[in-house]
Amino acid sequence: FFLMIRRPPRSTQSRSSAASDVYKRQEFYDTSLDPYPTYEDYLRAHVTDQDRFYLEDEDLACQLVELGFHAKNEILPRDIFYQKKKAAEEARLNRDKNKTKTLAHTEVTNKEKLNSDDFIKALADREEDVLNGKLMTIIFLRVEGKHEISGYIDYAHRLKTENFKPYFEGTKKLMPRPTDLSYYNWHTGMCVSNDSPNFKVDANSELGLLFRNKRDRKIINVDPKKSNDDVTKRVDTIKSTDYAQIVLYLSLIHISEPTRLLSISYAVFCLKKK
Repeated sequence: FFLMIRRPPRSTQSRSSAASDVYKRQEFYDTSLDPYPTYEDYLRAHVTDQDRFYLEDEDLACQLVELGFHAKNEILPRDIFYQKKKAAEEARLNRDKNKTKTLAHTEVTNKEKLNSDDFIKALADREEDVLNGKLMTIIFLRVEGKHEISGYIDYAHRLKTENFKPYFEGTKKLMPRPTDLSYYNWHTGMCVSNDSPNFKVDANSELGLLFRNKRDRKIINVDPKKSNDDVTKRVDTIKSTDYAQIVLYLSLIHISEPTRLLSISYAVFCLKKK
């Protein structure tokens, strides 16, 4: 017969240490492109033996793959490939930094932009809570210009992988990138979505574009007509002359319940009759 013994759960950690450990385990960077030093290597990896047999020209086969033919999976454009490689390298350089990150807005010497722009001020006000993991924030930006673009940005991820001081000083403009959660170029029609260390993207849901918070599993629906849970707040009243539209999605993190570090183990013993 079988005897199943349940091992009692381990003692829970304090909220702050649990939050810290959860975030450390979730820090990652996209390694899917690491095997391909160049875009040509990436294309060749998608060329099949059947392609080589019938085309008898690997360069031609690579060109067809790049154009979207003979590829079973979606092929990244050349510029997106190198942008993802660069983002992965930046994240890799930052992953082992154990020192406390200085708040970028406190290092600003010229505070004219910080004091006059409501959007920059809103980012500065939330910087500490976002870095400490108390607040998850998604930034939606729509930027008009030669090429109108829009996108959803994981604020925490960008804070941890780049220097925000130029943004707070006004010497650099925060822009959506193809490596962000979601990116759309209204001129070219290019649409890209990516998971981040904090959010999983569901761009094909019947409910519209959804972001699932990996830490508390809460879902953020960006449709203004849809209501979110009680801990998620949509802020669309922020104005800036640099952007056509700004929306912040603020999600408070409660580590104690959904991500509490409990472990329930079972030991199964098989006892033989003699």
